[in-house]
Amino acid sequence: MTTQIVILAAGMGTRLGRSLPKCLTELVDGRTIMGQQLGNVEAAFGKDAEVTIVVGYRAEEIVERYGDRAKFVYNEQYDQTNTSKSLLRALRASSKGGVLWMNGDVVFDPAALVRAKELIDRGQSFVTVNTSKVSDEEVKYTVDAEGFIDKLSKKVDLGKALGEAVGINFISARDKAGFIRALDKVDAQEYFEGGLELSIGRDGIRVEPMDITDLYAVEVDFAEDLERANHLFA
Repeated sequence: MTTQIVILAAGMGTRLGRSLPKCLTELVDGRTIMGQQLGNVEAAFGKDAEVTIVVGYRAEEIVERYGDRAKFVYNEQYDQTNTSKSLLRALRASSKGGVLWMNGDVVFDPAALVRAKELIDRGQSFVTVNTSKVSDEEVKYTVDAEGFIDKLSKKVDLGKALGEAVGINFISARDKAGFIRALDKVDAQEYFEGGLELSIGRDGIRVEPMDITDLYAVEVDFAEDLERANHLFA
């Protein structure tokens, strides 16, 4: 079955302080953030992977750049909603089967997607995590007695958190309908993690933490994040 990939790139990315959509930010090796993501997808899943990009802010510039490599879903309320509603639009537009999605501002090791294939092939929903650091400002997680995600949000107690969510995730075909209902229910300003946490509690979906602590992954929110990401390719 063709792997369905969603990249969330509707936001304005104001914290980085640039006028272009954040995903079009160039890295030191000449690729854009989105360019390296698409390259990683192709390396792991081949050219037949079905990529959908959720666009909003300055959408035409993303479409012009990558219109030959992806389909597009438009979030016309990009300035009023958060990632929960962008992902909701993409999942509603998806075909049958599971969906792998990622934030459009993550620079990451292509090996992360290679590792993810095993979980995708057996239909296991997952959230990629880094257990080496836990910051109060990041999305954190805890697990239940069986090792599946229990709590997933920025509100998780720092002392109880096991690590941080990286921003690359998968929802299985089995869990997708419940997740869509949860994304529809959460507040417009909620992150998609809020929808996952709700579906875990309400629908009992089992979401595995996939540890990629040994691989690099940088979410580019600020100028210092971009500098850190560029050091990977220098």
